[in-house]
Amino acid sequence: MMQAKKTAADKHVVVGADFAGFPLKEAVKAHLEERGWTVTDMTPVLEECPMYHRVGFLVGAQIAEGEFDRALAFCGTGMGIHIAASKVPHVHAAVAESLPSARRAAAANGANLLAMGAFFTAPPLAMAMADAFLESSLGSGYEDWDGFYEYHLIGFEDCENFDYEAYKANGFEVPNARYWDLGPAPKGLAF
Repeated sequence: MMQAKKTAADKHVVVGADFAGFPLKEAVKAHLEERGWTVTDMTPVLEECPMYHRVGFLVGAQIAEGEFDRALAFCGTGMGIHIAASKVPHVHAAVAESLPSARRAAAANGANLLAMGAFFTAPPLAMAMADAFLESSLGSGYEDWDGFYEYHLIGFEDCENFDYEAYKANGFEVPNARYWDLGPAPKGLAF
């Protein structure tokens, strides 16, 4: 019998880090657990953490295999683990170094994995970014922006279904490209 996917809506998340990201992961993990989250840690022992790219593959695989719908990954910069996780099917990874970018990664881009860099992100900011990312979903927070969800859904689906060979064969244009008119940004919107 197949186990149900663990979702952010049910306060489940998977995390992982290399040696450089480990202390930040521990701080964010403790924060989330204090807030009632069930955190599955793929790298619970510092001395046993794989190299950054292997952690990215490992955490990304939890999404690809349908075990989780959201993940947090930590390395020194957030960049290397993000690149690796992005190679895993169905992973839409983002790197964030600010609260607005963490929220927008989920709300505008449908990201399902957020990477953070311990060299550049202090624990309190990382905790707030994790909260914003995990509590947002495609279109959330932008309901007053006409066409926001539909416009970004096209981008998400084009990325999810991207076929390089079809793209190349079509003169480096997305085959059967869809469009949506994005209305003007609501007045007073502070992204």
